[in-house]
Amino acid sequence: MEVPPQRFLAVDGHGNPNTSPDYAAAVQALYSVAYALKFAAKRSLGRDSVVAPLEGLWRAENPQVFAEGNKDSWDWTMLISQPEWISPEMAGETAAEVRTKKGLEAAARIRWLELREGLSVQVLHIGSYDDEAPLLARLHHEFMPENHLDFNGDHHEIYLSDPRRTAPERLKTVLRQPVRRK
Repeated sequence: MEVPPQRFLAVDGHGNPNTSPDYAAAVQALYSVAYALKFAAKRSLGRDSVVAPLEGLWRAENPQVFAEGNKDSWDWTMLISQPEWISPEMAGETAAEVRTKKGLEAAARIRWLELREGLSVQVLHIGSYDDEAPLLARLHHEFMPENHLDFNGDHHEIYLSDPRRTAPERLKTVLRQPVRRK
């Protein structure tokens, strides 16, 4: 598929998302800024939108760590997509306000990201995040080579389910890999 350019609030980090306090703080700040932007846009621009689902870009020096599930060596960028009427300036101002008003220091790390993934392969995974490795292994070691495709960007996940309200075996996650033809 061809993924169109997208605009995001983004925050970067490193390590296992299941055990890193930095990860939890980053996601909390990201959602706080996203909701504050939603309400600011409604007030000042008369435009409303739904806060998009959490997404993540995952990278490592060796992509094999994703298939192996070695989460301690992962670098991540967590994302929330933004509508076209939200500007980078508005996002920056809102992040600064959230940091001050709510005392969320991680809000200072939120940045604007315009992502151009282009040609990508993706699949829907249903189940626990920890059970993604076999599907990723098939995608990376079977589907991509059979179709003469190579890695061309960070592994991208879109979390369609709320893990606080959904049983692990019912979680829905889009697994996306930007690619280029060999």
